[in-house]
Amino acid sequence: MLHTDIPTRDDVDTLAAVRKHPCVSIYLSTSPLPQESEKARMELKNRLTEAVQQLRDAGTEKGPIEELQETLDDLIMDSDFWRSLSYSLAIFATPDSVRTFRLPNRLSGALEVSDRFYLKPLLRAVTFPQAAFVLALAQNSVRLLEISAESPVYAVSVPGLPSDVADAVGLPSINGRTQDSHIMGGRIQGAEGQKVRMRQYARAIDRALRPVLSGLDLPLILAAAEPLSGIYRSVNSYPNLTEAIIPGNPEETPDEELGRAARGILDELYAAELDGLKDRMARRAAHGRAVTDLSDVARAATYGAVDTLFVDIDQSVPGLVDEETGAVTLSAEDDAVTYGVVDEILRRALLSGAEIFAVRADDMPGGGAVAAGVRFMV
Repeated sequence: MLHTDIPTRDDVDTLAAVRKHPCVSIYLSTSPLPQESEKARMELKNRLTEAVQQLRDAGTEKGPIEELQETLDDLIMDSDFWRSLSYSLAIFATPDSVRTFRLPNRLSGALEVSDRFYLKPLLRAVTFPQAAFVLALAQNSVRLLEISAESPVYAVSVPGLPSDVADAVGLPSINGRTQDSHIMGGRIQGAEGQKVRMRQYARAIDRALRPVLSGLDLPLILAAAEPLSGIYRSVNSYPNLTEAIIPGNPEETPDEELGRAARGILDELYAAELDGLKDRMARRAAHGRAVTDLSDVARAATYGAVDTLFVDIDQSVPGLVDEETGAVTLSAEDDAVTYGVVDEILRRALLSGAEIFAVRADDMPGGGAVAAGVRFMV
């Protein structure tokens, strides 16, 4: 069982489109250690109590409050759910539904009660998930590992995964001469024959991985030696296979060592991506196609002008954004009536198809709470 549920862009867009009262968004700090799950469950109980009080203070009818309590109480009582966690848990609940995502990022705890979901922290996991899979591939073994920023490395069970090359091709050994009426006039042998069988092995692995990786956006890092690494890359169908590999025979490398190597590749991958994004924003600014003022970005998002949006994951700006003009009204209160201005800008940009990047303060273009590349000025 995987210990992370990284949301896809479709997941985020679906959440962004929800407008009903009440919507409750809860972010919890969790641990992959089962013995610490009770602490997270108690924190959810406390957050639910706080949410209910906010709704009562806002004059919400009794029925929706009770339905919301029942929905989240069911989650709290689900012992199986709490056995496999990651480092953060995001929960999005209405009186008749609940969505959860177990995230490898360490996110701060939060509660937001409004008529829409609070998505900004979730976007950090989409922007830089800090998680990946490692395919440790050798002639005599293959295993799929799940890694994240700081958690232990987990072996992922993959139904139908062949145990080795011979198993994949139905032979006791891949050495020697074997009759095959479809290859080389009925005979494959030597180094060329072994490559043919390794390619069959690679295809069998790719087929087994498809249902496990389907719909995921996480990088897949290959740990393998040549010629098997090149052979696997030639048949791979997963779009997020990284160019960088962990070289050498992984049979001789412990899982934790593979995890450390994979984290190094992830760091380099995301650093390069962030540098590229910053360069792109700088070019836009030079041509008058970037805005960093909160009010200007809110107006651009309202009119569907935002193409690329950066948000500071740690800044919270309570208030309201006018539905028609995008005018910002700031508030000193953070309750069930107001919502985060930055998050509402993010939501509107999502619904107009913008790319969203949730980053830390040091990586924000312009140094503010938001920055946007725009399709046109408004």
